[in-house]
Formats: sequence, C-alpha cells, structure tokens
Amino acid sequence: MCSYTMRFTLAACLFVSFLPAFAQQKAKKVSAPPQAPAIPANTPWGDYFEKDFPFFSSVLDCRDLGEGFPKDNLTPRGLILNLGHNYWACFDTDLLRISAIWQGEEGKPHVTPDALAPGSYHIAGQKTKDGQEYLPKPIGKVLLTNGIYPGWQIGDKPSFTDPREPSESPEEVGRGSLPPAMGRFLGVELDTDHKPVVLIEVDGATIRQRFEVTVNDDKGSFLTSGTITAHPQKLWFVPPGKALSANPKGQFIVRNQPLVFYSPQGEMVLPFDPQAKNTVRKEPHFKLSFELGLVTAKGSAASSRTDWKAAISTQGILSQSPDAYVVDEIPLPVPNPWKRNVRLADLAFLNDQGDAAAVTFDGDVWLVSGLKGDLEKVTWKRFASGLHEPMSIVSRQGEIFVFDRNGIIKLVDTNGDQEADRYETFCNLFAQTAETREFPNSMKLGPDGSFYLSKGGQEGTTYGKHNGTVLKVAPDGKSFEVIGHGLRQPFIGVNPKTGLVTASDQQGNYVPSTPIHIIEKNQFYGHLPTIAPEEQYKEPIAEPLVWIPHPVNPSGATQTWLMDAKMGPVNGELIHVGYNRPELFRVLMNTRFQRPQAAVMSFSRDFDFGPLNATVNPADGQLYVMGFQVWGTTAKKLSGLVRLRYTDKPRVLLKEVTPTDKGLLLHFNAKLNEKLATDPANYSAERWNYKRTHDYGSPHLKLDGSTGQEWITPSSAYLSQDGMSVLVGIADMKAGVHQMRIGWGLESADGLKAANTAYFSPWELATFDPVKEGFGNITVDLTPRKTETVALAKPTVEEGAKLYQMIGCMACHSIDGSTVGKVGPSWKGIYGTERILGKGGKSVIADEAYLRESIVNPSAKVVKGFEKFDTGMPIYAGILNDSQIDSLVLYIKSLK
Repeated sequence: MCSYTMRFTLAACLFVSFLPAFAQQKAKKVSAPPQAPAIPANTPWGDYFEKDFPFFSSVLDCRDLGEGFPKDNLTPRGLILNLGHNYWACFDTDLLRISAIWQGEEGKPHVTPDALAPGSYHIAGQKTKDGQEYLPKPIGKVLLTNGIYPGWQIGDKPSFTDPREPSESPEEVGRGSLPPAMGRFLGVELDTDHKPVVLIEVDGATIRQRFEVTVNDDKGSFLTSGTITAHPQKLWFVPPGKALSANPKGQFIVRNQPLVFYSPQGEMVLPFDPQAKNTVRKEPHFKLSFELGLVTAKGSAASSRTDWKAAISTQGILSQSPDAYVVDEIPLPVPNPWKRNVRLADLAFLNDQGDAAAVTFDGDVWLVSGLKGDLEKVTWKRFASGLHEPMSIVSRQGEIFVFDRNGIIKLVDTNGDQEADRYETFCNLFAQTAETREFPNSMKLGPDGSFYLSKGGQEGTTYGKHNGTVLKVAPDGKSFEVIGHGLRQPFIGVNPKTGLVTASDQQGNYVPSTPIHIIEKNQFYGHLPTIAPEEQYKEPIAEPLVWIPHPVNPSGATQTWLMDAKMGPVNGELIHVGYNRPELFRVLMNTRFQRPQAAVMSFSRDFDFGPLNATVNPADGQLYVMGFQVWGTTAKKLSGLVRLRYTDKPRVLLKEVTPTDKGLLLHFNAKLNEKLATDPANYSAERWNYKRTHDYGSPHLKLDGSTGQEWITPSSAYLSQDGMSVLVGIADMKAGVHQMRIGWGLESADGLKAANTAYFSPWELATFDPVKEGFGNITVDLTPRKTETVALAKPTVEEGAKLYQMIGCMACHSIDGSTVGKVGPSWKGIYGTERILGKGGKSVIADEAYLRESIVNPSAKVVKGFEKFDTGMPIYAGILNDSQIDSLVLYIKSLK
C-alpha cells in the first residue's frame, strides 16, 4: 500500500475507558408479571413465539433491571434473535444497537406476553392497558445491555448520547430511526440454513452481521461476525456491556484481526499475524467475540426452522341466497401442521388470476391462490413470519409490502421457493413509541405508488412524534410527510384514481361518535391524549365529512373504493367497514357543496367475524372482506374471509341524500311506487348534536343543548317526474347540525322492497329548485303535520337482555363472572356489592342509582383495575330512553 494512503480503524474493540457504566453490570433475572394471562390447557394453537423460527419482532422493556444497568433501556422496535442454547438478543432496528442479551428460562417464553398480539393469541379479546407501564420484558437472566445510543457509528470516537431529535417529551426514546447519513437498518435476510443476517448501512458502508452464542466446557461466548464494505471513515461497533465475565474490565477478543484498516481506495489490510500484514481484501470479514462467563448450556445451537413446503387447501362455501348481494365463505387454513393461529387482518391481490398475499396480526404472511370462480380449491402456503402486529398489506406491481410497528417491510423471495428470505426495511423514518396503543392500523396504496399509513394516537405516558397521524410515504420510501394529526385510532381509505384520503376514528376521549374524515393539509382532527391538559386545543379542529351514531357503527375501520369492480349499482362507491357489530356501509359522497358532505347507510350485515379490511379482486371484480377479533365485538367467530358477490339480481338503492332549505332530496336507482313515495308517513327523521370533551364519547344533544334527539315529522313528500327521486318536505331545516337521520319504507314500481336509514351531517343546505331537480313547477308544503306520541315500553328483564346484545354491552362485560378478554367488570352478582374505585380508592355500593349513573355517565365512577384500559364506555345519555335504562338495570339485578 502506498505511503500516502491514510488508514482508518474499525473500533471493534472498545477500550475500558468507554465502558465505565456497564463493565460491572450484574445479571438480572426477570419473570412474567402476575397479571399475565395463563395459556388455556385446551388451546389448539402452538406457542405464539415459534421456537424454531430465527427471529420475531417485539417491544423490549429493560428499564427496571436494577443497579448497574441503564435505566432508560427501552426498545420500541426490537428484533429478537435466537442465538442458540436458549440465549436471546434484542437488536434495536432504530439505533442499530444490541439492547440486551439474556439467557432464557427452560419451558418459558422468551419475553412476557404484555403486548396485544401474544397476550390475546390464546385468549381472544384479551387486551393490554394503555401507556408504557406494562410492556414485554425479557424472561431469564439478562447478561448484557447497551444504553440509548447508536450501536454502529462513524467519527473519531464513539458517542454515548442519543443523536435523534426528541419529541415533546424529552424522555421518550421512541424517536424513530437515525438520520440516514448516520446509519439505517436495511433489514434482515435468512441464509441457506434459515439463520438471520442483519443488514445495516452506515454512511455508505454496508454491514452484514450475524449473532450467536457458543458454549464450550460450560463457558459461553457471544459471537458476532460478518462483512463490511470498504469505507474511508473510521467505523465503531459499540458492543453491549458485560454482566458475567472472566475479564472484569469487560474487554473482548477480536479473533484473527485485532484491528481492521481501511483506505480511501476501498482496500483493507488484515494483519492476522506479522507475516500477513499486507493481505488485501475488497470485502473485509470480521469476527468478534467476548466471554459470558460460566453458564449452564440449555438447548441446542439455533437450528433451521420447520419446513414450510406444505400447502393447505380449503373449499369455498357458496351462498344460496336469492338476494342481489350474497356472502361466500372462504375457510381459513386451520388446523395446519404448525398449529398456527390464523387471525387474518388483511389481504392484497398480486395479479388478476386470483393470487393474493394475506397477513395475520400474529406476524405471519400466507400466499393464497384460487380466489376466483366457484372457490373450489383455495390454496394457502406460509410465506413469511416474525412481523410486529401487522394489520395491513399491499401489493405494488406484484411486490409485497407489510406495515407493522417496525415500519413498512418489503418481503422478497430471492430464490423463487415461495418463501420470503429477505425482509427489507422499505421505510422506518417515522417514529414509533412503545405505547401499547400506537398500532400500525392501516396502509393503503396511492395512485402514484405512494404509501398512506395511519397510526394509533392514544398516549398514556409520553408524547410521541407521530402518534395519531396519517402519513404519506414517497414511492421510493426515502421520505414521508404528515398529512393529518390529532386522531385517536384512525383507519384509512385511498381513492386509487384521485388519491383522496379518508379516515374513520374510534369514539372515545374527545371523539364524540364515529366520524369519517377527509384527510388533507395536515389538519388537526380533534383528539387530545389523556396526558394532555383537558380541552386545551392548540389549533382549530377539522370536523368530519360525516358523523355516524356510535350505536349504529361502534368501531369504524377502513374504507375501500369499488373502482374497477363488478358490483352492479354500487360500482365506484366508497365502502366503510364497521368492526364492533360486523357491517359494511355505503358512503355516498355529495359534492354539491363547497364543504363536502356524505350520507352513510347499511349495505351488508351477513358476517360472523369482526371485519377490518375489504378489497376488490381484479380476477372477478367482487369485494373480499376479512378481519379478526382484536378488541370488543359482537361477532362470535375469531376470524374470517368472505366474498361479497353481486348476483345480477335487482336491488333498490338510495344513491344521493341532499339536505335542502325545503327538506331532503333523495335519489334512487329505480322507479318508486308513487303511492308509497308520496306519503310522508313512510319517512321518519331526527337530528341531534354532539359535544367534544375529555369524557369518553358524547350524549345526544338537542339543538337547545338539552339531552336527547329532536324527532322530526315530515310535512309532505313529492315524487319526481321520472319516478326515481323524492323530496321529503321538512320545516325548519338547519345547517351545521352534527347528525341527522332519514329512514324510509318504500317499494319500487315493480314491487321490490326499499327500506333503510341514512345518516348524514348537513353542514350546508342547498336551495331546492323543483324544475331543475325534475319535479316540475311544484310548491313544497311545509305545514307541520301532527303525529301520535309513542308510549314508552314497560321496562323488563327480557328487554334488558336484548339491549345487552344489541348495543354491544356483551363485548365489554361478561354475565358469567369472567373478566378475561373483557375491558369492563362482569355484571354477574354486581348488584348490591361494594365497588372500589380507581381514583382515590373510595368505595361505593352498586345500587340502582350507581348502575344508572354508570350507564348515563360511565366515567363518573371507574372501578379499580379498569382505569388504564383504552376502551372506555360511551355515554348513553340522550341515546337510551328511561325505559331502556330501567330495563338494563333490571337485567343486571337479575344476574345473581
């Protein structure tokens, strides 16, 4: 090598002066907290963490290991690696560091199941508490850790501070990835033995790194090895500090190569020994090891995973219903050879031949074929695993992308064996905290190839950077922008032709009911975290396109446009997915106004599982719907996949609702029976407002502010000259009302039933022009019409039992004394008992007054143990009448 060539060191061995805080760490034994749910003895599923799969993703909480360990060691994005011999390492994909190494306990999982996916894997509906107090922790002896600083660095010397921009809470470690110039996680790939290789880039240098534990004569060593492309700057690898070591100074040996030299020309000298000082290699290899001390070897070295070659076939069950839209069931691949639970979250079609990729909440991806025709043979094959609570998957030109807590992951099959062997990090530039409610809710593809993401927004401990946001990620994954914030638990939809972004949200604190928003201009959509000062809004609130009453749609999920579909009269429309009470809704966009409006109505309720996503299959143009039980639902089935199929039979559908100064203009897709259409008694209407507060949900409020709804009696009804439109005359129409409802019971001219209810938000009123709208020169009669007052039904236990199921109480409260999978106290035997409250520890008696108050204003007295659950109970003031509340109280009293 020429004398002018400058040489740089790879500081693979950090000197003792750099390790004062961790050189004398003590091993810490951590066990599962007592509240961790026990796995049922009769579970049909294997372990959530598959023992033979080489990695899985998880949050890892090492903040309370004790003296000698860093106190802020939390990994929001962790890759848990199997090192062999029941040793485990957590690789922090944001900071590129090894955050912890530990020896597991025989017969126990590697981390505590304090996350939603593992905690509910065997117990459907089991939830975690919000905040960052109850997070997954390592089980066993923690031996080595690192603090919150990068594991690979460039420069003259390593830094032991966090270089990332902090959030509003300086203590929050979930700040996202390092600046790209400092380093980035490229992903993980599986070698020919299915063992993981971590891929990293640091300022242009590509690092391929492996990790394992070797055991010889009861002495263990942690070994990392790999390759580094040549680089002109000094690179530092910051190893984890020691807990158990024969060397009290905490140094380790760099096998074969004490120092690695780089030149600006990309060449390297490896001085293995004095006789080999001038050995030149283009791609330097490294092998670094250090002692773990005396250990008891348990288990074997990390082995190859179970064979995935087997495929599972299921046969669709075609509906025999005579309706226009029917539901065909597609059985999931259970049971399967791996005893794997299949909680299907989303599905993406790869082509127009009925081939798709499906993702489960438990981190698995399956390849599916045969989704067309009569569904005679649907084939399922395992493709990928180890992902972190994903709920969405998309295909872009046949490539597969999954959104999980680690970011957007591109799954690649490099050798064509229909199994992913490369998990590429497409984008992780946005932040992710360890908050249990910062879910990767949904991902949709835009018309330009961009990716749109929605993230959970509940913050119970700290402020994160991107909680409760909708993000747009550039087509190349190298940048992103926030296009909406201040959302609680948003689920999105994207118009594949125009790029219009919509989002639903979950009723809760500051979210009075279920909204559908148009997301744009990084507007604030009204949700504040519970840790924020109450009702102190820093910016104007963007109100939704439309509100939907909470009893009608208790949990809104994603939206799907029926573009290029073969779904008859609903082609091109927007479909909104309802989760809690399984249902699909049609969303009729109304662009007559300066401010967009929409009307929402039920479309299909024939589902026995909680749907989360829906997508159009290019092979048959039909709508495929899928989902699973992740929180409270009235559905009985854990998970499902169905096809909503159009049979070419006629169905009378409302196509437009326009609020006008003279009433409501309704357009249908068929000619109507004139006698029924012009009788105002065949229409019912009401209106009310909501109030946005820190309480969970909102009562229904009349326009004067009192609780309840304003019932409206239509004055008249007129049929258009083509017989397909109706003007329902209503006196005293008001603009700016939050919620309005119109119901109708009609028939088509040829006798087909036409009955439904539409919900809308009349932010503006149009001026009704009868001639322009096709009614001719009519004068609308707005004379008030009298109606009979309906007497309240007598309260009964039977009516209370019906309400328990109808309004969704069953999703949160059991009637058999159990609380597993529930977020509220059991109703069994509750009447007359002493209840200890969460705030202040005071006690109250559950008498009739207490029960009524808990229904009308649930946040008034929250029972101890249920304060931290994210799902509060909605306010039913003004929603349930006195008779219905009395019936619920009677029913609760009957549950001895």
